[in-house]
Amino acid sequence: MSEKPIIARWRARVGQRDVLAQVLVALLVIMAVYWLVGNVVSNLERQNVASGFGFFNERAGFGINQTLIDYNEDNSYGRVLVVGLLNTLLVSVLGIAAASFLGFVIGIGRLSQNWLISKLAMVYIEIFRNVPLLLQIMFWYFGVLRNLPVPRQSLDLGELMFLNNRGFVLPAIEAGAGAIWYGLAAIIGITAVFWFKRRARRILVATGTIASVWRPAASIFLLALVMAYLIAGVPFQLDVPVLRGFNFRGGISVIPEFVALLLALSLYTASFIAEIVRAGIEAVDKGQREAAAALGFTRSQSLNLVIVPQALRVIIPPLTSQYLNLTKNSSLAVAIAYPDIVSVFAGTTLTQVGQAVEIILVTMLIYLTLSLLTSLIMNWYNARIALAGGTHG
Repeated sequence: MSEKPIIARWRARVGQRDVLAQVLVALLVIMAVYWLVGNVVSNLERQNVASGFGFFNERAGFGINQTLIDYNEDNSYGRVLVVGLLNTLLVSVLGIAAASFLGFVIGIGRLSQNWLISKLAMVYIEIFRNVPLLLQIMFWYFGVLRNLPVPRQSLDLGELMFLNNRGFVLPAIEAGAGAIWYGLAAIIGITAVFWFKRRARRILVATGTIASVWRPAASIFLLALVMAYLIAGVPFQLDVPVLRGFNFRGGISVIPEFVALLLALSLYTASFIAEIVRAGIEAVDKGQREAAAALGFTRSQSLNLVIVPQALRVIIPPLTSQYLNLTKNSSLAVAIAYPDIVSVFAGTTLTQVGQAVEIILVTMLIYLTLSLLTSLIMNWYNARIALAGGTHG
């Protein structure tokens, strides 16, 4: 009986020591940060280097060859930051989408019972996974795209799209005032797909019956399109690119730097995602496949309705890391002068302004924010998948 008070006092002392140790560590960290900031400020003052963020309002004075918003040389460095950030987001989002699709296809192909498909998937993974990403970017840019013919000798893809050493030129769709009705029809179609998929999953869990998804969803989407047509007609016009002089006019021109970066990021990341998908599918118990086969499911139905939903709980965490890596690896665009945030802000702007501390700090905070937002979304989706799996189980 007398041992319990002694143990309690000992635990209390240990707890007090832990709190004291944490307070001391926190104080040391604060002191280190204070010393570091003071040292940086004093060095900048000694070298007569300006500090602060007032340069954001100064005139940039240089052009950018790809902008998703209006930009010219008279705009500010703050506008440059926005342009670079949007270019980074564009290549990151498209790269994540392309790498995810390609990675899932190759990962499933790696497990195919067809010997040729399985080996081709293995060869793809081994090649793209083991070649450094920077070399792949340079290969696509200098080895492939820069060696394409000049605009006058462009590769003609159906008289609508053209490929040359200045990029990929394709028609642009110009939307009129009634296009909003078609946008509403698209939203209705997407909503219908999600609703019917959830309904089909509930029916499968409750009765074991496979309910149709795409046929009713497509019917609703087509009905919405017909209604949009009756209300607004065809408010779209196709702006076809035409060769005039030494280059094309009209349409949309995709610069080769963007194409090379997107190809390299997508193909490289897809090789890792494919292995993650393969491992996730193999982690599902074989009994699940046998049960699906006993219920009469085809191989594709078994993958879509039984195997992949369970494998996602294993796939999502490492998949999140690959999405983060792709976003951060997009900074390698500076090697081929793609105008992302590192190239135009942490590169050109830093060279002209000279305020390295502020510019690098802002760039780091932006990448940190993008990574945290990506992790937040993927963690939410992972929790939702786990909850759904636990409920169905």
